[in-house]
Amino acid sequence: MTEKLFTPFTAGEIEADNRLVMAPLTRNRADNETGEVSDMHVDYYRQRAGAGIIITEATQISPEGKGYFQTPGIHTEGQVAAWRKVTDAVHSEGGRIVIQLWHVGRISHTSLQPDGGKPVAPSAIAAGVKTFTANGFEDTSEPRALELDEMPRLVADYAHAAEMAKKAGFDGIEVHAANGYLLDQFLKTGSNKRDDAYGGSVANRARLLFEVLDAVTAVWGGERVGLRLSPFSPANGIEDANPQETFEYVVKGLNRYNLSYLHLVEGATGGSRELDEGESIAALRALFKGPYMANNGYDREMAIDALANDKADLIAVGRPFIANPDLPRRWQMNGPLNKGDTDTYYGGGREGFTDYPALEQAKA
Repeated sequence: MTEKLFTPFTAGEIEADNRLVMAPLTRNRADNETGEVSDMHVDYYRQRAGAGIIITEATQISPEGKGYFQTPGIHTEGQVAAWRKVTDAVHSEGGRIVIQLWHVGRISHTSLQPDGGKPVAPSAIAAGVKTFTANGFEDTSEPRALELDEMPRLVADYAHAAEMAKKAGFDGIEVHAANGYLLDQFLKTGSNKRDDAYGGSVANRARLLFEVLDAVTAVWGGERVGLRLSPFSPANGIEDANPQETFEYVVKGLNRYNLSYLHLVEGATGGSRELDEGESIAALRALFKGPYMANNGYDREMAIDALANDKADLIAVGRPFIANPDLPRRWQMNGPLNKGDTDTYYGGGREGFTDYPALEQAKA
C-alpha cells in the first residue's frame, strides 16, 4: 500500500523520486533589507532534499509584493546568487526544487512597502487580518486599487521573477494564486469589486491569472510551471459568492498551458477539510488534464490512501517537514516523528530551523 507514495513520478518535465512534496512554508528568516536567503537556508533545504519536490517558502516577485517581515525575494541579482547556493545544495543531494512566486496584494503593511506606500489590491478593501512586521503581528494596512494601466507592469514583474528563478537554478516555479494573496484577491468576488476588464464576470476576474500564466510559461514552458489555488479557503479574509463556478472556469482554462501540476488546498488553509454543499474538489480535479497535487492536513495514512485510490498524483505536506527533515524516509519506515516547536516557526535563527534531528540509521 505504501509503495505508490515512494515511486518516481514525472510532473510535466520535473522528475521526482517520490510523490511526497514539501509544501511551501513561510519561516521569516531572510534578510529583511535585501530579501536574500542565507547559509541557514542552504542547510535547511539541503536537509529536506529527500522530498520528491521541494516547493520553497513563498518568495516575492517585487518589493511591492512583500507582505511579511524577513521574507525572501527573487527579483535582484543578490537574491539570485543567494538562492543559487540553495538550488546547488538540493541538487547535490539528488533533490528537485521549485520556487513559489508570490505577490501578497493587500496582505501587507505600509512599513513593508517601498517608501511606506499603501499595499496594492484589485479594490481598496482592507483585508481585516494580521501580518507579521518588525513589531510583531499588526493589522494589515488599507490598500489602494491598482490602476488599469499598471496591469502590464504587474505581469512583467512575474515574468522578471520567472527569469530570475531560472537564473538561480530552480527546476521550475509555482505561481501562488491561493490563500487570499493578490491573484486570489482578483479571482474572488469579496475582494474584487472592479468594473473594468479585471472585475465583474468570472472571465474578467480570472484575466490577470491567465496573463501571468501566459508570461511565466513563455519563460519556462508550461511543463515546469505549477499553480497553487485554494478555491474554498477563507484564508486572509477572502470569500467568493460562487467558488465552484469561479474555479471550474479557472481550471478549465488551465488545460491550455500543459502545466507541471495543479496544487489545490482542499478546504480551509491549515484548517477544516469540510466543504459546503455544492463545493467539490473532485469535480475540479476531474476538469484538469494534468498531474494533481493534493494539500491540507495530510498524514501518512491519508497520503497512502489518496494515492492508492487515485485521488491524487502527488501529496504536498507542510508542517511535518518543519520538524522532520527526513520525512519521506520516516514515512516509508513508518518511523516516529519529531514534534515541531511552534514558537520557532516564524522568525529566529537556526533553532527550530536546521537543528531537528534525522531518524537514526536503521540497524542491519
